Amino acid sequence: MRALPFLTFQPSSDSVAAAAMSAYVHIFDGRVISDRRRGADEPGGEGTVFLAEFEVAGLRIRCSDSAITHAWDVTPAMSIWVDCHTEDDQRRVFTALSEDGQEFMPLGDYGFGPFGWVQDRFGVSWQIGVTAD
Repeated sequence: MRALPFLTFQPSSDSVAAAAMSAYVHIFDGRVISDRRRGADEPGGEGTVFLAEFEVAGLRIRCSDSAITHAWDVTPAMSIWVDCHTEDDQRRVFTALSEDGQEFMPLGDYGFGPFGWVQDRFGVSWQIGVTAD
């Protein structure tokens, strides 16, 4: 048994699963594990992501472009926590994720070490810290 996060992207977002996956793999020097796209006759549109899995910072994540519009979207109440090894890595990752996104807590020391919280341009929320290890 295993558990992993699943990111669902809405059709109103113009099918962004592939773009999000590509950005995350680039930012975190990750890798795509699988990427199944829809065909011409499948609901959701040809070339949209039916189901994909990728790995970033040691975490496997699945994603999909939804074929239907749901009454909900990604919420910042659920976020992905990333421990960076250095403050330079933290700044690089935070800056990349912040581009066209929204900063909830800018990089700073909030009493528990270097930290920042951002929602990226795809709507996914990330908390970026620096590990004490």
